[in-house]
Amino acid sequence: MSYKSDIEIAREAKKRPIQEIGDKLGIPTEHLLPFGHDKAKVSQDFINSVQDREDGKLILVTAINPTPAGEGKTTTTVGLGDGLNRIGKKAMICIREASLGPNFGMKGGAAGGGYAQVVPMEDMNLHFTGDFHAITSAHSLLSAMIDNHIYWGNELEIDERRIAWRRVVDMNDRALRDIVVSLGGVSNGFARQTGYDITVASEVMAILCLSNNLSDLEKRLGDIIVAYTRERKAIYCRDIGAHGAMTVLLKDAMQPNLVQTLENNPAFVHGGPFANIAHGCNSAIATKTAMKLTDYVVTEAGFGADLGAEKFMNIKCRKAGIAPSVVVLVATVRAMKMNGGVAKADLGAENVAAVQAGCPNLGRHIENLKSFGVPVVVAINHFVTDTDAEVQAVKDYVDSHGSEAILSRHWELGSEGSEDLAKRVAEIADADIASFAPIYPDEMPLMEKIETIAKRIYRADEVLADNKVRNQLRDWEEAGYGNLPVCMAKTQYSFSTDPTLRGAPTGHSVPVREVRLSAGAGFVVVVCGEIMTMPGLPRKPAALSIGLNDEGEIEGLF
Repeated sequence: MSYKSDIEIAREAKKRPIQEIGDKLGIPTEHLLPFGHDKAKVSQDFINSVQDREDGKLILVTAINPTPAGEGKTTTTVGLGDGLNRIGKKAMICIREASLGPNFGMKGGAAGGGYAQVVPMEDMNLHFTGDFHAITSAHSLLSAMIDNHIYWGNELEIDERRIAWRRVVDMNDRALRDIVVSLGGVSNGFARQTGYDITVASEVMAILCLSNNLSDLEKRLGDIIVAYTRERKAIYCRDIGAHGAMTVLLKDAMQPNLVQTLENNPAFVHGGPFANIAHGCNSAIATKTAMKLTDYVVTEAGFGADLGAEKFMNIKCRKAGIAPSVVVLVATVRAMKMNGGVAKADLGAENVAAVQAGCPNLGRHIENLKSFGVPVVVAINHFVTDTDAEVQAVKDYVDSHGSEAILSRHWELGSEGSEDLAKRVAEIADADIASFAPIYPDEMPLMEKIETIAKRIYRADEVLADNKVRNQLRDWEEAGYGNLPVCMAKTQYSFSTDPTLRGAPTGHSVPVREVRLSAGAGFVVVVCGEIMTMPGLPRKPAALSIGLNDEGEIEGLF
C-alpha cells in the first residue's frame, strides 16, 4: 500500500482563514496581526486581557531517547491535540518553530507528519513570521556594539580575551565555528578570536522564550553577561547599552504565532531554543496564553525525556509558574527494536525479543517522569510495519511499570486514530491526581543540583568536575546566582554522555567539561561531553534536493 508524502498531504489541506481559527479561541480580529491568510500573531494587549482567566490543563508530550528509527513526538503532539478536539474538548497545541539550518541539513521539518500536521508547512519550516531573523538581528546588534565600544576607547575596560558573547546565524556552517574578526588594520578594530553559534543556541532565544512581556524581556536582555574585565568583573548588556534597541527588534517576535492543524484546530508555534544548550521548549508566553484560552493545552519538549522533559519541569515550569497534569511519553516499536540491538535496515521484520530487550529505555523514562509527581501515559506511535505481538510486548512492559500504553494511529488516520489516546489523557488530566514538583529546590547549591540530575535522571554513579568548574560555581553562588536552575547540555541519544550507549545504562560517570552562566535567561548551562552549538552539513545535505517545481511549489524540503 502506498502512502502520500507529508508535503502532498499538507498541500491538500483545506485551511480556514486565520480569523476563523482566532474565533475558536475568542480572539477578536483586531487583535490578530495577519501574515497572509493562514497565520497571524496575537497582540500583547489581548494576551494581557486574559490573564485573570482560569488555567486549562497542561499536557506535556515527551519521548524516549531519539533513534534513527524515529519517534514522532511532534506528530503525536499534533495528533493528540486533534484527538481532544474530536472528542468534544476545547484544546490547542503549542510547539516550537523550526530552525533553517537543520532543515537544509539532515533533520527535515518540524511540523508533524502524515495526517497529524500543522500548516502552512512550508512557511513554518522556512522564514515563517520572521521571529528567528529578529532574534539573529538582536543578537548581532549586541555583538556589533561590543566591538564598537572597544574600538571607541573601551571605557568599560573590557578584556578582549574574555569576551563571552559570540555571533549567530540561522544556518549550519561549520566554517564559522571558530574565526578571527577585525582583520585588515586599524580602521577595522582589534583582531580577536571568536565564532558563530546557530541562532537557536543564542541566549536571546532562551530569553525570549522565558519572558512574560516586553518589560521582562528588556530586563533579561540587560542581564546578559557579555564579557569580563582583567579583574574578572562582569560586563552586562545593559553596560553596553544595547538592551533597549534589542527589545525594539524583538517587539513583534515576542507575540505568539497562531496557525492551524490539518483539521483546522488552533496551534501556537513560537520560539525554538536549542534542546541541548538551552531548555528546548516553545515560549512560556505562548503556553501560558493557550492555557487561558482553552481547557487543554498539548505541548512538547525537545529530544528525550532525560533532556527535554527534565528541563521543562525544572526550568520552564519553575520560571513560568505552570505545572503539567499528565505526561504523554512517545515510543515506537521500531525504536524499541533499535534499542534492543536491531540494525535500522532490519527493523521491518517482526522481532518481539528485540522489542523486549529495548524496553528498559522506556521504563527508565517512565520512572523518571513519575518522580516529578505527574501521571504518565505511553503513546505507541504506530508504524504500518508494527505487528500485534510487538505492540502487545510494549503494552505488557509498560503495564509492569505501573502505567498504561495506548496505540495511536494519528499519522495514518489523523484524529480518528488518536481518539483512544485523547480520551484517556483527558480522563487523567480531569482527575487532578498530579502533585507536580521539581526534583530540586531553588536553594540547593549548584553542584548538588547537577549531581541530583545526574544520579536521579541519568542514574550515574558520579559527576566528574575539576576544581576550576567547582570554583566557578561557588563564585556564581557568591555573586547571587546560586538559586538558578541548571540546564544540562549532553548528548540526546543516551542517558549517559556516550551517544552509543543505548538502553538504560547504570554505573557510568558524567564528566562536566565547562559551565556557562546564562544570567539573562536565568539558568546555568552545564556542558557534559562534546556539545555542538554550530552544526555542520552532512556529506549530502537536504539542500541538494530542495527547489521549486514547474508549478512554483517547493519540493524536497521535507
